[in-house]
Amino acid sequence: MPKVDLYNMKGETIGEIELSDAIFGIDINENAMHLAVQNQLANRRQGTHSTKTKSEVSGGGRKPWRQKGTGRARHGSIRSAQWVKGGIVHGPRPRSYSYTLPKKIKRLALKSALSSKVSNNEIMVLDQLNFDTIKTKQMVNVLDALKVDKGALIVLDSKNENVERSARNIPGIKTALVNTINVFDILKYDKFIITKDAVAKVEEVYA
Repeated sequence: MPKVDLYNMKGETIGEIELSDAIFGIDINENAMHLAVQNQLANRRQGTHSTKTKSEVSGGGRKPWRQKGTGRARHGSIRSAQWVKGGIVHGPRPRSYSYTLPKKIKRLALKSALSSKVSNNEIMVLDQLNFDTIKTKQMVNVLDALKVDKGALIVLDSKNENVERSARNIPGIKTALVNTINVFDILKYDKFIITKDAVAKVEEVYA
């Protein structure tokens, strides 16, 4: 089982914690992570893009000139695609880009992302993370004590408004609950900060 240091909110190492091999120590499957990230980005797309066809643009109610005898090419409408301000042929229409990945692939990708954080020494486990009041300075002090100077994903075992609201104004910092973590966020942030109770919940939920 992989072992990592256990920190307190002052940034002091107070021991070690063993992580589950089945979650944090698997062989990293980069293909599964790639598929999961692609899926998340596709599901986020709004798909509201739209162009107007020949029947939707304004104008073009009558035939611009008679069919024969003018020496010009025949036309039925000045709003055909070849005309200025004409309709668009085969342009984008509103659609959904979302699709579903197999559950086994999603689970493998999440475990691979968590294992990659362990193998790259980018995971930090806290014995607890709790504030009496909502104050950004408190979270800044914790991050400074942990020497986190870049982006970090902070994972909690349950909703904690004081922590979440203390962190939300800090650039590059995001909080999440165990049941909302995803591959994209895990890989996006440089540090993966998780509480000891959240580790136990991750191992329970994703085993």
